[in-house]
Amino acid sequence: MTYEPKALIAEVTHRCPLHCVYCSNPLEMQRRSEELSTGDWVSIFQQAGEMGVVQLHLTGGEPLARTDIVDLVKAGRSARLYINLITSGVGLDGPKLDALIQAGLDHVQLSFQDIQEGPANEFAGARSHALKLRMAAMIRERRVGFTLNMVVHRSNLDRLEDMIAFAEQSGAQRVEIAHVQYYGWALKNRDALLPTRAQVDKSIEIVEAARERLKGRLRIDFVLPDYYAKYPKPCMNGWGHQLMLIDPNGRVLPCHAAGVIPGLEFSSAREHPLRWIWEESPAFQRFRDESWMPEPCRSCDRRTRDFGGCRCQAFLLTGDASATDPVCTLAPSHGIVENILAQVNGGAHKEWVYRVDPI
Repeated sequence: MTYEPKALIAEVTHRCPLHCVYCSNPLEMQRRSEELSTGDWVSIFQQAGEMGVVQLHLTGGEPLARTDIVDLVKAGRSARLYINLITSGVGLDGPKLDALIQAGLDHVQLSFQDIQEGPANEFAGARSHALKLRMAAMIRERRVGFTLNMVVHRSNLDRLEDMIAFAEQSGAQRVEIAHVQYYGWALKNRDALLPTRAQVDKSIEIVEAARERLKGRLRIDFVLPDYYAKYPKPCMNGWGHQLMLIDPNGRVLPCHAAGVIPGLEFSSAREHPLRWIWEESPAFQRFRDESWMPEPCRSCDRRTRDFGGCRCQAFLLTGDASATDPVCTLAPSHGIVENILAQVNGGAHKEWVYRVDPI
């Protein structure tokens, strides 16, 4: 079977002015001195465009921490990619936004940690909420696509209706309400972040009602926490099927968390052509087809829809990246998830551990 890449996630830096308790970046983040140069990224974007990639997501860390961010957008436009900037808004102002749009930026995804300033700043580990409100108003005034990203968890989920109300008047075309997914720093803080079943059920009711009320006016995307799912999500729509991620040092991965899996060596875009990495590198081949699947995945009718679930999550929960994702109710190891949920719904709670930024 032939797999064609459609999207490139470019983690241009791990540096960030925020210290979010749910950050998905790896615990061992890369320093500024290790980052790819402007020229490296220009070459990567050009190769991606030639391979048929259509979407470029500039992210981090905080991509605005790169002083060459306008040049990176220009390079993406030159490669005929649709360019989405995923940002906290810190480091953005009117002239910078105008320069990015002039360079070819198509879309801005602005993250919010809460709708109330105190909790938002607490979860971010920085006083950033007031700035984000100003940035939202500034983006709304310009001709550029606009998405709000609201990350929800146990400590802010009870304010979901207020978050949707803010999104409705923000001028955004889309709001992503994303329950925390438990990788990186979020896994470290899982016991403080994972919501109760009652909270999750209520959030579903709220989102469904809002979708009906705002149909045709505001698109609402909703990401549930895996741990409460009956079946696993089709992670990245399959390992190495449609998407590649490149970290600040140039490693090319099938997803943002793949580096946690031991025994996999991810090739560098500094050393190999992007096409070779996508088509031939051992790491991209490892879980691409169905040959790795154990039972019950191997004979399950859902295997072409969820691909056995997330390989990173399987490793993080079981120590075996080839196991059925434990969030699946059919998984032999599903008891791991049931035990975690029992503790959460029984009132267990821990203090935050904040992300530590690289130098």
